[in-house]
Amino acid sequence: MSLRTPLGQAKCLGSAKKGFHHWWAQRVTAVALIPLTIWFAYKVAVLSMSDYQTVSESIGSPWSAALIVSLIVAAFYHAALGMQVIYEDYVSNKAVRIAAIMATNLLLFLLATAATIAVLRIALGG
Repeated sequence: MSLRTPLGQAKCLGSAKKGFHHWWAQRVTAVALIPLTIWFAYKVAVLSMSDYQTVSESIGSPWSAALIVSLIVAAFYHAALGMQVIYEDYVSNKAVRIAAIMATNLLLFLLATAATIAVLRIALGG
């Protein structure tokens, strides 16, 4: 007895056995983003009325810089995974889908790199 539909059997459609890693990475980043986002929102609320020097010193502390960089990496990677799923589900033209995924990944990589460099420059006093 097969769990595949007759149409799926006729078209030889089935599991490609490659979606688990993508699914798991999206769940892990989502779980990681919960405490990181809560911490970041708290940090922003606490520092909202502070002067530039205080904010710079706070961001520049090793723990804060590490947590902010972790938030940046997790958020942008999670966004890239989510956008890929959206493109795969809703863009039927394969060439357009691949181009959209590549363009989105490049844009998100560049934005994550710029944000990480900004945090590191503050943390290292540059």
